[in-house]
Amino acid sequence: MAAAALPDFLLDPNVVLKDEAAWRYKKAPDYSATNSTFESTKTTNWAPDSIEFLLQNLVKNWEKEASFKVDPKEWRTISQDSYEFHLNGGPALTADDMLKLGTYNALIGEHGVKGVYETTAMDFSKSHKLFKGAMKVFNWEVLEVLGGPPRVSIKWRHWGAMTGNYRAKLSSGRTVTAKASGKVIEVFGVTVAEVDDKFRIKYLETFWEPDQMFRQLVSEGIETIDDQELKEGEKVEELVAVEGGSRCPVAH
Repeated sequence: MAAAALPDFLLDPNVVLKDEAAWRYKKAPDYSATNSTFESTKTTNWAPDSIEFLLQNLVKNWEKEASFKVDPKEWRTISQDSYEFHLNGGPALTADDMLKLGTYNALIGEHGVKGVYETTAMDFSKSHKLFKGAMKVFNWEVLEVLGGPPRVSIKWRHWGAMTGNYRAKLSSGRTVTAKASGKVIEVFGVTVAEVDDKFRIKYLETFWEPDQMFRQLVSEGIETIDDQELKEGEKVEELVAVEGGSRCPVAH
């Protein structure tokens, strides 16, 4: 199909950042570090007219909208009539559900990872600060595509260096910490996607094991501390400054 007939979010992985929209932090996030690291550490090099390249761009733009556009009606990458997201065979989530949960929580699941991460103790802002603090950049690439529109299966890779400490508060009041390993955190999964006749996402279901990411994040060992051990006035969720370009684990 001629490029002129395709929507811009298939051709440019960053095009939605140019939109006039209600952005979470008042302006579009800065993905320059992510884009630079992606080019130097990716394992694939898809042709611009390949289905892999086009779907990679679609998912990257979807991630930016889901993470940073606070009004789902402004998400150009989804079908406004029928959109749903599933994790590992679980129940459907709407765009509104994802905004309430946060993209990390939606992709980790309601049960979290025992002893390391509790979804119920993390809202959107806290979860993004936590992962942004541990990994400044967390890239995503398409490895393989099976099928063709409107329904495809995408095998993907998600990776980034753990340059900061991991620190998560649990509902018990205790805080789990793990020192930065400096190692590359690398996870793999499969996403099933269905698009409408305008290549907007109607259905996404991601299959992956969140445990594989957390095992790597705490590979240097974990420590737990009580709230009273924090410095006066210090809050766990405020230890990492907000910075544009936070990443979510699936598809971006």
